Amino acid sequence: MVWLNGDVYTVKIGGGESRGAMALVEASVPPGGGPPLHTHDVEDEAFYVVDGELEIYAGERTFHARAGDFVFIPRGTVHGFRNTGTHPARQLLIFTPGGYEHFFSEAGRPVVAGQPAPPRDPADDARVNAVGEKYGSVQLQFADGTAFDEGARERSGTGQGGRT
Repeated sequence: MVWLNGDVYTVKIGGGESRGAMALVEASVPPGGGPPLHTHDVEDEAFYVVDGELEIYAGERTFHARAGDFVFIPRGTVHGFRNTGTHPARQLLIFTPGGYEHFFSEAGRPVVAGQPAPPRDPADDARVNAVGEKYGSVQLQFADGTAFDEGARERSGTGQGGRT
């Protein structure tokens, strides 16, 4: 279990346990939380919202996802998510193939029991970006330190994503 970008991530199964087929990661996201927009060169990513509300960005599309919603993001699509609710959101992240779970363990910081996750620190972006690049992911940085930049999302225009 690690802290990353103000969120808590727990790897449930990784590529080693699934013969490389997939990784399943649980994310607990506080209000306003979520990572910067990013891409994956190797993995498709899917989101299943367990609790709360998330805005999930995929290329030019925005999904307003609530508990029970599923959103699929093809590899190469600029995407991200943000908790737009007033309570923590919980979701399952599914990566195919597996292997990307190592990004979380290397980029995140171990959770300290009894303490809340620290907020995203823009000063940490360079280190997180370097780890992301190791795993074929580009984390987009924003000058104002916020998790999303509306202009960057509008310019991305790649991929489609889908929701059920």
